[in-house]
Order: sequence, then C-alpha cells, then structure tokens
Amino acid sequence: MRQVSVIICSLNPRPDYFGRVLESLKAQTLATDQWELLLVDNASDRPIADSWDLSWHPHHLKVREEEQGLTPARLRGIKESEGQLIVFVDDDNLPASDYLERALEVEREYPFLSVFGAGALKPEFEVEPRPHVRHLCPLLGLRTVSRPLWTNNPKDSPCIPWGAGLCAKRATAMVYVQLVERMGIGHLLDRRGPHLFSGGDDLFSWVSAQAGWGFGLFPTLRITHLVRADRVSEPYLLRLINDHAYSHAILRYVLTGELPPHLQPPDKIRILLHGVRRGRFSMKCHLASASGIERAVRDIASEDMHPLESGEFAS
Repeated sequence: MRQVSVIICSLNPRPDYFGRVLESLKAQTLATDQWELLLVDNASDRPIADSWDLSWHPHHLKVREEEQGLTPARLRGIKESEGQLIVFVDDDNLPASDYLERALEVEREYPFLSVFGAGALKPEFEVEPRPHVRHLCPLLGLRTVSRPLWTNNPKDSPCIPWGAGLCAKRATAMVYVQLVERMGIGHLLDRRGPHLFSGGDDLFSWVSAQAGWGFGLFPTLRITHLVRADRVSEPYLLRLINDHAYSHAILRYVLTGELPPHLQPPDKIRILLHGVRRGRFSMKCHLASASGIERAVRDIASEDMHPLESGEFAS
C-alpha cells in the first residue's frame, strides 16, 4: 500500500495548464514508489485518458466519473485510492516540488491532525486583476499564512484548508464519503457544471473535528494557482459570491441547524446605501451574496433538508 494517493479531479482541463500540473507532479522529490496518481475525469467532453500519457508514473490510474461535480469526482477518487494520506490537486494547481515530502513530514510531526493543507496558495494570473476586484481574490483560493495554524474547533475558519493541495488521512476521508452520502446535499457542495458552489473543503475539517482530530495550514506546503483571465472578471466573481453564499448557508444549516436570516426591506435599503457610498460593483457584490442566502432559505424549506442528528459524524 502506498503512503500517499494524489487525486486530480478534472473536467475539460485547459491543456497548457494541465500539462504544467502533470510536470509539477513529475518533478516531485518523493519517489514514485511511495505514492500513486489517480486522474478522475469528471465527464469531460473529450475523455482525458485519450489525451494525456501518465506512463511516467509506475502507479497511476485513470477513471471516469459520469456524475458531474467536484464532490462526486472526489468521492470516486477516494474510493479508488489506496494511500494512507490523500492529497487533492486541482487541474490548475502547481504543487511545489517538495509538496508530497513536506505533507508526509506534517503528518508525522502533527499526528493529532487528520486534515491539513497549503499555507501558501499564491497566484499566477493570466491577466492581472483590476484594483477594484483584487480584494476578492481570496475567493479564488488564494492566501498565505506566515506560521503553522491548527485547531480542533470547526468554527475556526482561518485554519480550514482549501481544496488546492488539501491532505486528508484515509480514515477521515472515508467518514467524509459516508457523511456526504447520508447528507444528500453533495450536489450543492463544490463546483458542478456552471455552478460555482463551495463548502466541500470545509466539510473535511468538520469531519476531522467531530472525530476528535484537528485541522490546519502549513506555510511549508506551497501551491501556485494558475488563474485564468475570466476568473478575475466582474461577472465571474459575482457568480462566485452568489453561489458561495448559497452553498455555505445550506452547509451551515445541515451541520449546525442554524438557519440563514431572511433579508427584510431595511437590509436591502442598507445594501443600496452601501452602493451609494462604495460604488456600483461593491453594491452588486452585496446583492449577489444576499441573493444567494435568500435562495438557500427557499431551498431549505422546499427540498425538505434537515440538520444532522447527534452521532451522524461517526463512522
């Protein structure tokens, strides 16, 4: 059994980016006999297996998951993998050459953590973001911490690792699989077709904390995120804000029973006044978030969602 399973979930990858991702994995300092590489084709228009040669890695596997969405692809990857430590790499992520080695060091030195991730997620922008949208770049999965951060409090969001380079011990990943299947909202977690949902990353940390483990971030784990030009455009960022607010409101309700607040007319007036003071795009951002929350409230009521009962985190 390999120490590490690297799982790439991909839908119609951009060839120039994806080639660089594979080169960054090919350059890993951890010997290939200690890790396996799984490529999960998430129903791409043209099968990825036909286009990319993984024969350089002696322990590779290509599978196709027909149910579109990052969460179904991750579930498939976890089930197909064998490693004791699972590392997720997106098709636009360049892990540093020592990423897998450093991940194993973290696992050894912090045995009380079962989920951890990159503390250095830096961008390579295809087009530099305009000044008025730059403050939204963390929504693209970008951040840097100066020192290791960890916790066992699931509400301690600054310590939650994001999907790029997320590492999970097998036991926690398997509980994650069982929990997603019981929750029945896997279609509302993480990217799915045109939807920019999120929250699946957070769920790994929730599972870890509920099982008595911790989660954290480490600056020695470094990822370069290749950011396409369209992802710093106003329309994309507004969609991202809307879907982020929607999926996180639903996930919070299912995990904690906390209902998102209904927005009243005074709230909407306040948003309009904010726009007068801060500018039109800032107002659009607030309206996008408010619209996502309102949609979550409606769907929680109409789709018969319910909070997890005590003990449902147990394996």
